[in-house]
Amino acid sequence: MVAPTSVALNNVQYTAVSEEAKAKIFTDDAVAFIATLHRIFDSRRVELLKDRELLQRLIDDGNFPNFLESTKHIREDPTWRGPSPGPGLEDRRVEITGPPVRKMVINALNSNVFAFMADFEDSSTPTWSNMVEGQVNLYDAVRENISLKTEKKEYKLQSDRSHCQKKTYPTLINRPRGWHLVEKNFTVDGNPISGALFDFGLYFFHNAKELIKRGSGPYFYLPKTESYLESRLWNDIFNLAQNWLSIPIGTIRATVLIETIHAAFQMEEIIYELRAHCAGLNCGRWDYIFSFAKTFRNHPEFMLPDRDDVTMKAPFMTAYVKLLIQTCHKRGVHAMGGMAAQLPINTDPIADEKAKLKVIADKEREASAGHDGTWVAHPALAICALEPFNKYMPGPNQIYRRNESTLITASNLLNPYIPTSGITEAGIRKNIEIAIIYMVNWLRGSGAVAIFNSMEDAATAEVSRLQLITWVKHGAKTRNGDLITQDLVYKILDEVIVMHDCKEANVVSGILKAEIEGKKFSNFVTLDLYDAL
Repeated sequence: MVAPTSVALNNVQYTAVSEEAKAKIFTDDAVAFIATLHRIFDSRRVELLKDRELLQRLIDDGNFPNFLESTKHIREDPTWRGPSPGPGLEDRRVEITGPPVRKMVINALNSNVFAFMADFEDSSTPTWSNMVEGQVNLYDAVRENISLKTEKKEYKLQSDRSHCQKKTYPTLINRPRGWHLVEKNFTVDGNPISGALFDFGLYFFHNAKELIKRGSGPYFYLPKTESYLESRLWNDIFNLAQNWLSIPIGTIRATVLIETIHAAFQMEEIIYELRAHCAGLNCGRWDYIFSFAKTFRNHPEFMLPDRDDVTMKAPFMTAYVKLLIQTCHKRGVHAMGGMAAQLPINTDPIADEKAKLKVIADKEREASAGHDGTWVAHPALAICALEPFNKYMPGPNQIYRRNESTLITASNLLNPYIPTSGITEAGIRKNIEIAIIYMVNWLRGSGAVAIFNSMEDAATAEVSRLQLITWVKHGAKTRNGDLITQDLVYKILDEVIVMHDCKEANVVSGILKAEIEGKKFSNFVTLDLYDAL
């Protein structure tokens, strides 16, 4: 890492950047803007993170989540609704997601999808170069002036979209980091800025007016939300930001990922807090499974079986999906489906066909249930997702579909029962391999990693980590009756480490072993990994 460069602007310091990034992104006005966001809002962010810890202690004591009595009036008021979809967000039937690396951005914008979520969060390692170059790449993408020339190929935007269902480029959506992460390479008054404020602020400041001019707008996905108060914070940030650039309130649109168990009980309140800025909610399925496992990690009755058995057919997942669609359509906003993490398998046509059929079945389930759109991780799988949505959703969305007669209760959302054969040694090994391989690659700068023909990100790796911790903690048994002990897990872990013999693997092994032994616990393993970058 290069030495920090002092910036002569109100006690702000940041690590050196390229001349291009300095000219396009780190202008004095932009730096002043994000420094202002930090000074006004960061103390609230810190307090909300403390609230999360207090809530976890209540759950550890057996006080499980429920719908809030204090906000019952919001849920029971039939008169309020979210806004109509923003320009370019009317039809979101298939969205592609991935980190904002230059090649990915170009390929995503050329693909047969309706929107592209450029992800600064779970599929990005937040190295300084990744975060800065990501901002430059999106700056160029917004202006349709992005290309890349490598030794093997030249990448550029294709003006001919006759092969695509959407004839304009996919609508660009930015996903900043969650509230829990900071950007240690950018400090204000000696304190690191929130990663969320950094990612949001620079993108918004430089691109909002250009996006509006091009018939779109500054759109965002908000990750890891755990309460309506966290959405209220975002809403206040949005209001200040729009006033700062003198653009109308409501120009910003945000889709909130419902990927924590606490947010599932506050969906209506989250929409209500964002109101004019709400573009809908999304089923962040892998993070939701992770949140379920993490939140109830001290209660063995909530322990989950093999990762592959925790599908969308699990009772607590089915209830969560039904409630999300019901809530969104009741309030007039999009209900977005989850990620198809499968990847094309070019070396094995039979396996490739099976993977595509799995994607189609998943998207059939989502489209027929009433979702307004879904995610894919690879352009080649876009058609697999488009076909089911074209079949079930002839219009731009399904917001008109209402199913308010189905009552989803707290017990539905908290039902951990999954009919399964149980935990297997193969499941233990797969969790270890995914956790090790992903975390090693994360430390090497890649937050989206192809493992076992699926695209793994931080959320999927977190599920693997939490399962290993809870299985050992509660003395779970395999379906063969073998006790899952620390020694058993370490035996497999050490075998995997030998296969990936490198300094990063040793760092990762130390992190996992400390957690399995109960010496420490991180709410997000990326916090430990960030310290090791």
